[in-house]
Amino acid sequence: MSRWLALLPLVVLVALAVLFIGWSLKRDPDVKPDAMVGQPVPETVLPLLTADGAPAMLDLKTAGRGRPMLINVFASWCAPCRAEHPLLMQARADSVAIVGVAYKDRPEDTRAFLTELGDPFALVLVDAEGDAGLDLGITGAPETFAVNATGTVVAKHAGALTDPADVDRLVRAMTAPAPQARR
Repeated sequence: MSRWLALLPLVVLVALAVLFIGWSLKRDPDVKPDAMVGQPVPETVLPLLTADGAPAMLDLKTAGRGRPMLINVFASWCAPCRAEHPLLMQARADSVAIVGVAYKDRPEDTRAFLTELGDPFALVLVDAEGDAGLDLGITGAPETFAVNATGTVVAKHAGALTDPADVDRLVRAMTAPAPQARR
């Protein structure tokens, strides 16, 4: 009897492995949750990253000030964030407004990251506790949201922006005219 009890954990692990493999075979890896698309940017007040560390707070919802923008959630510790950085720098050079959200990062590390790689952001908000990340429903850094002039999230990209076509898709979405209400 004790031999069967010793095998019980192994049987449970095998059963869990079979369930996980079955779930992963049915899952489409290209489908990413886009719960925020079509929703207004959440009201999340965060500290603004300043050069001198002076305290200033800003609401993520009003960061674009009535202009289309990209919101890029990034971190200095995030390797894919480094990989996408050149495309963000190019978007900034092309006059795309980008608001950075430094996700679960220390301000001094964020400043060092931007000093090293360049600063593509119109402004950076510090999300040290991950509040904005929760409000935006991110699964991890990096993620980028296209926001139109009315403050509505119109597109999202999960993961690093490594293809210029992905940046173009987000920019087109944020600058597209808002659909007219039917009468």
